[in-house]
Amino acid sequence: MKIMYYPGCTLKSNAKNFEDSTLCSLKELGVEVEELRRWNCCGTVYSLAADDLIHHLASIRNLIRVKEAQADTVMTLCAMCYNTLKRVNERVKADPESLAKIHKFMDEEKISYQGDVRVRHLLEILRDDITFAVVATKVSRPLKNLKVASYYGCLLVRPKEIGLDDLENPTVLENLFVSLGAHAVDFPYKTECCAAYQTVDKPDTVAERTYHILTSARDRGAEVVAVSCPLCAFNLDHRQKETARKFPEFKKMPILYFTQLMALALGCGEKDLRLDLHYVDPKPLLQEKGFV
Repeated sequence: MKIMYYPGCTLKSNAKNFEDSTLCSLKELGVEVEELRRWNCCGTVYSLAADDLIHHLASIRNLIRVKEAQADTVMTLCAMCYNTLKRVNERVKADPESLAKIHKFMDEEKISYQGDVRVRHLLEILRDDITFAVVATKVSRPLKNLKVASYYGCLLVRPKEIGLDDLENPTVLENLFVSLGAHAVDFPYKTECCAAYQTVDKPDTVAERTYHILTSARDRGAEVVAVSCPLCAFNLDHRQKETARKFPEFKKMPILYFTQLMALALGCGEKDLRLDLHYVDPKPLLQEKGFV
């Protein structure tokens, strides 16, 4: 199996632990990954204004790159990239007039995009193509006794039209962790917003959200929270410093990308986990469990 891969900006910088653990995991699963050439930022956010087409150009250029590679499907890892690329794609497929206007801004492109690329998240590929049953057969280091809370945030399941799982009660991450041998912890804050865009000018707001999300997970027995979004990872991990300052009773908790846990279970080494990129060091917990 071979798949075209769109990394996005953060996975080449602050979220190298996300990318490296993914690439090792997919190699262990027998998946060949080809990084998209000449990719650019996805645009970061989907514009809700009906006449704001200029903010969709970045996404369309990436989809044109997929066509240039003679592919019809592209895989994303970052939840924000997934949400932005897929929403733009769905809009232009449903609105030929907007697509025609977008093409006028990109008259130097040799390919005229027709909305014929599938935007898919890694979790969809694991669930629907590889299947969790097959993933389970590849596990060499079961995550026994590790209690993992799955945090989806906003962008994987909203809006309903592009979400990859149930809007109110997604289970794709929990099912993955069960296949890896872990104990999946359900908790009510798993689809709550982490305060995303408030992190720069209102860190106290983020600290409050982090407190409620992680305390809820801990109260239900979780030892670690798994994420799929670099912004969620930053807010829930690095903002724990502010959270502990604002809430003295707060207990810090490791935050890991779901692909780091998958890589761990599939036998990848520490160089692929990049545990050094975390604020709350997950290594003591993983050592206690005998995983590293």
